[in-house]
Amino acid sequence: MGRETPLEGIVVLDMSQGIAGPSCGGHFAEHGAEVIKIEPPEGDWIRNLGAKIDGNSSPALLYNRGKQSLAVDLKSPKGRDLALTLAERAHVVIESARPGVMERLGVGFE
Repeated sequence: MGRETPLEGIVVLDMSQGIAGPSCGGHFAEHGAEVIKIEPPEGDWIRNLGAKIDGNSSPALLYNRGKQSLAVDLKSPKGRDLALTLAERAHVVIESARPGVMERLGVGFE
């Protein structure tokens, strides 16, 4: 008997950093959702937290398990357009920026 994946077919765009948002995205991935993580070109800041294994910190490996990851510069028009294209395909979008940041980058809720 196969493993049940109740969220199979659900696409999640994870534009969060740190622990809370990435942890949420990790739970979606655990239950079968396709999770696409967008990180800034320098990477999610959690990648530098703690000891590293093959260049990745253990918290980054834990909270970003099962995700596809892309480095995207949301400050550039090309990066913003890519994020908006991915958001159109997504059923769920996760972000954890301070209020107003995503709107200023042109990828807010509207």
